[in-house]
Amino acid sequence: MPEAGTELWVLLAAFAGAYLLGSIPFGLVLATLSGAGDIRKIGSGNIGATNVLRTGRKGLALATLLLDGGKGAVAVLVASQFGAAAAGIAALGAVVGHVFPVWLKFKGGKGVATAIGVHLALAWPVGLLICATWLIVAAIFRYSSLAALVAIVLSPIYLLWLEGGLHAEIAGIIAILVVVCHRENIKRLAAGTETKIGAKGGSGGDAPGGPH
Repeated sequence: MPEAGTELWVLLAAFAGAYLLGSIPFGLVLATLSGAGDIRKIGSGNIGATNVLRTGRKGLALATLLLDGGKGAVAVLVASQFGAAAAGIAALGAVVGHVFPVWLKFKGGKGVATAIGVHLALAWPVGLLICATWLIVAAIFRYSSLAALVAIVLSPIYLLWLEGGLHAEIAGIIAILVVVCHRENIKRLAAGTETKIGAKGGSGGDAPGGPH
């Protein structure tokens, strides 16, 4: 196996491959194939699981969630065969691909499910902590977006604690990207207008559904 830390071509290949994999818009593909239509034209217009759930098809939303997380995990696991650096770069590439998919003119999702997937593959205890954090915050405050933000922002700290910081910088970049993608949610949270989990209606909140 090549040493990823000293082979630039390995890092570039890891990022490019992960980006292309991350760019696959599973929510849009599944919704279209199932006859649910173009999810970019409903709800928040997002391609993630939360917006897929707005079609009323819970199974479809769950499949989207698992596939969006799975593509991130697969990208990291494949790249990890070439070293820890390649795995970290692939983690970033997968999330960037989901947020800025080449197939959709760089207009994608918010990256949470894919971020969770890459963290589960990078260090599964960290991934589990992120999931647990999401569940706890969501249960207390009933805001999916807030739960996602807290969980992903804490991921670099979890990596420093459990992994020694090997991928903490990558996690920090991913966290910044996720926060930027949630800027409208943050405005609604501050204004008290964000839709809560289980609430009916709402225009672009991350209400029913979980990571997106």
